[in-house]
Amino acid sequence: MKRLLVIGYGMTAHRLVEEVRSRDREDRWRILVLGEEPHEAYNRIALADRLRGVPAEELKLRALEDPLLQVRTGTAAAAIDRPAHEVVTTAGERISYDALVLATGATPARPPVPGAELPGCHLYRTLDDVNTIREAAEARRGERAVIVGGGLLGLETAEALHRHLGVRPYVVEAAPHLMPAQLDPAAADILATWLSGTGIRLHQGRGLLSVDGGPSGEVTGATLTDETRIRTNLVVFTAGTRPRDDLAADANLPRGPRGGYLVDDDCRTPDPDIWAIGDCAAIHGSRTGTVAPGYHMATKVADHLVGNPAPLPPLSAAEPSTVLKLPGVEVASMGNPHASPEGAIELTYTHPAPTPRYAKLILDPEAHTLRAAILLGHPHAYGRLHSLVGQELPAPAEQLLT
Repeated sequence: MKRLLVIGYGMTAHRLVEEVRSRDREDRWRILVLGEEPHEAYNRIALADRLRGVPAEELKLRALEDPLLQVRTGTAAAAIDRPAHEVVTTAGERISYDALVLATGATPARPPVPGAELPGCHLYRTLDDVNTIREAAEARRGERAVIVGGGLLGLETAEALHRHLGVRPYVVEAAPHLMPAQLDPAAADILATWLSGTGIRLHQGRGLLSVDGGPSGEVTGATLTDETRIRTNLVVFTAGTRPRDDLAADANLPRGPRGGYLVDDDCRTPDPDIWAIGDCAAIHGSRTGTVAPGYHMATKVADHLVGNPAPLPPLSAAEPSTVLKLPGVEVASMGNPHASPEGAIELTYTHPAPTPRYAKLILDPEAHTLRAAILLGHPHAYGRLHSLVGQELPAPAEQLLT
């Protein structure tokens, strides 16, 4: 029996294990998973729910009970010894493998500004991170918090701190508007107006210059690039991630231009026995940051490991896809709304207050095929349009928004 060793136990690793065990009817693989966190796999997408007070137990993914599977939490890999086909843990243990899958994910970016390491500054990535932020916020009800990053994660964090923990959030976004990767200026402006009306303060087009500390070393404020100073004892960083590819250097594995283990279309590194999936993988140098491509990679690798590399359906043209759900408003983006090929047709629909709604549909030059979409205040249209991206529209575009 061969040994499959998986480094990392996030959502994509969990999917990989599920797929291998469901396909490996001849029991050819014994699987060992090393997870650095003390928890077994959980739904990272739902971390904002934990910040809102949902019990951590509800975030856990389905436990995998299988005699051919062993999961070791709290165990981190330090090096890959490729000639020996072994992984060395931080405790010095050497673990052999026949196939190795790297699913180490990504780590949040800490801004390179003075004071970013001070007590009171928090990264947002793991369940433990969110638990710590929640504890800090509970001790500061009625006080200010600065959230650095006005993307999906930053806005979910601001809403949870404000509505559920009584904190007064100030969101700092260096780009000219909120959710710059998913929204156009028109949609972002409507969203900003709505958020401001709920009590969330927004500082757009201004970056973080420094985190300021007091005499005892704790955070006392944040200074922005326009010299605005916000008094606060709590700063949360939600802007950007970088791939966890630190095992590449000593193992002489190539990395993509923007980081990540360099892999081919099958998620295989130049070493035929080593694969990479999820946030840590760079397919021909390109990285993805959402879970759907990670699941797609996991399925593809599982098929190869069990000797059944049947062609997978291509990843949905709606990816990347993002949904921001806040009480009173829902925002969605699908496909790449910033990529408008020559001749593409853009249809925009705006409905004024009291319930503002906005939609932008990007169609092919013949106005038959949906390429991408932005939706604000159209919760019932998301599922329908998501399934139609890349497809010929069955009805006039405006009818699909109802």
